[in-house]
Amino acid sequence: MDSLILVIKGFFIGIANIIPGVSGGTIALILGVYEKIINVISHFTKDIKKNLTFIISIIIGIVLSILILSGVISYSYNNYPILVTMFFMGLVLGGVPFIYKKIINKDKVKISSLIIFLLTFSLVVSMSFINESSYEVSLNNLQIFGYIKLILVGIIASGTMVIPGISGSLVLMLLGYYYPILTIIKELLSFKNLFTNIIVISLFLIGILIGIILFVKLIEHLFKNYEQKTYYGIFGFILASFLAIPIKTFMKISYTFIPFELVIGLILMGIGFMISYKLGDK
Repeated sequence: MDSLILVIKGFFIGIANIIPGVSGGTIALILGVYEKIINVISHFTKDIKKNLTFIISIIIGIVLSILILSGVISYSYNNYPILVTMFFMGLVLGGVPFIYKKIINKDKVKISSLIIFLLTFSLVVSMSFINESSYEVSLNNLQIFGYIKLILVGIIASGTMVIPGISGSLVLMLLGYYYPILTIIKELLSFKNLFTNIIVISLFLIGILIGIILFVKLIEHLFKNYEQKTYYGIFGFILASFLAIPIKTFMKISYTFIPFELVIGLILMGIGFMISYKLGDK
């Protein structure tokens, strides 16, 4: 049962990484697996069997969501952006009580912790106003430098996936790699250009793996040596995400609410809230 819950949590983390402006790290945090993921990756050899079971369950969920829903989510977000946005706002909001419990029991609040909270809050909100790049790279006929750059982009993407509040998909968009990578995944599912696409996606994943190891070590260091400051910084990321997600959506579209759609959106927000609230305690 525990493994099934982890797969479900991984599924939502994977969905978050598909939507521009939504952070997979944020969803991992509000679902209560963020610190565990950091600990497992950083100390993988301490209990290989247990850690392997945990990480495989999360990865299965992430991979399933990307393979099954990458097309569906992209279509839904492009055609029903308000509904998708309100659902993810509910997911984020449902995790706020979980994070609040983490910081309320800490030592007396220091001014430096509040400053870090304001900085992380401001950073995420500011990033939501950045326009997506119309520039897209070509992943066809890559040369040596192109392959090296692909690994570096994977490292950067992994950092944004690991750090709560920063959207990996948005950063990939700004770098011009988001849609080309999605295209590669869709072609792989259709068994097109298998040899070339497998090489491209493998190098990208190698970059992600390298980046995850590096950033996880950094975050573990912060938790160990600056626990209160780190939690307040993360709380800033989470609260800012609740604002950043709709800001990003409304920058993308010119839209007028339809009353019926608003009702559906509020229902979806409630569903998202309950999912993260309940899963965060498990």
